Amino acid sequence: MDLIFFSAALLFLFLATLHYLLFLVYRNPFVPRVARFSLYLTFAAQLGYFLARYFKGGMPFGTNMYESLVFFSWCLVTAYLLITIKYKVPVVGAFVMPITLILMAAAALLPQKGIGEVPPALQSNWLPIHVTLSFMGDALFAMAFGTGIMYLIQEKQLKSKRPGAFYYRLPSLDVLDSMNYRALTIGFPLLTLGIITGSVWAQYAWGSYWSWDPKETWSLITWLIYAAVLHARLTVGWRGRKAAWFSIVGFMAVLFTFLGVNLLLSGLHSYN
Repeated sequence: MDLIFFSAALLFLFLATLHYLLFLVYRNPFVPRVARFSLYLTFAAQLGYFLARYFKGGMPFGTNMYESLVFFSWCLVTAYLLITIKYKVPVVGAFVMPITLILMAAAALLPQKGIGEVPPALQSNWLPIHVTLSFMGDALFAMAFGTGIMYLIQEKQLKSKRPGAFYYRLPSLDVLDSMNYRALTIGFPLLTLGIITGSVWAQYAWGSYWSWDPKETWSLITWLIYAAVLHARLTVGWRGRKAAWFSIVGFMAVLFTFLGVNLLLSGLHSYN
C-alpha cells in the first residue's frame, strides 16, 4: 500500500512541477491553480505513504535514505504551501518544486523500499522530533535557495538594457528578498532545535552529546553559514544580492550534509 501512495505522490508532484514550469512561459491563471491542486494531492498522498509505512512496520521516516528522501520532499511541499499563503507568488514553484521532484525521483531509484529492522540507536522517541525539526529547517532553506536564485535572475534583468521574458514573470526584488528573509528566520531556529535535540538523543544513544561525527560537523558548518548571514542582515543590513548568494551557498552545505556525508563519508549517522 505504501508503494501505491508513493507512486501517486510522484505522479501528482510531476504534474505540479510541470505546471509551475509552464507558468514561466504560459501566463494563464488556470495553470498555477492546476499546479497547486496537484501539490495538495501530493501532500495527501505523501501523508498516506507515511501512515501506510507506520501501520506496516513502525517508524515511517528517517531510518534509511529512501524514507529520508521522501520525508524531505514532503517537508518542502509543506513549507512551500505555508509560505505561499502569505506570498501569492506561484512562479516560485518553478524554482522550488523541481528540487522536490528530484528528491522523490531519487527515492524511486533506490532498490530498498521495504521496512527493515530499525537499528537500536534509532529506536527512540527523539527520532521523529529531531528528524522533523531538521528536515523542516532544511526545507525552508530550500525555499531561501529558490528565492535567492530568482533574486539574482531578476537583478540581472533589471540591470540589462533589454530585460528578457523573466523580468515580467518574476516578482519584485523587495518581494523576493522578503520571502528569502522569512524562510531564513523560520528555518534557522528549526535547524538549531534539530541540532540540540540530536545532541540530547546522541547522549542517550551513544553516551556523548557531541562526537564530531561527519554529519555533526557538517551540520555545525551549515548552522554557522546561516548564523552568519542572519547576523549580517540584522547588524550590517545585508539585503538582496549578498543574502541571495549566501542562501545558495548555505543550501549547498545542506545538500552535502544530507547526501554528501552519507555517500562519501562514514560515521554514526550513515544511512543504509
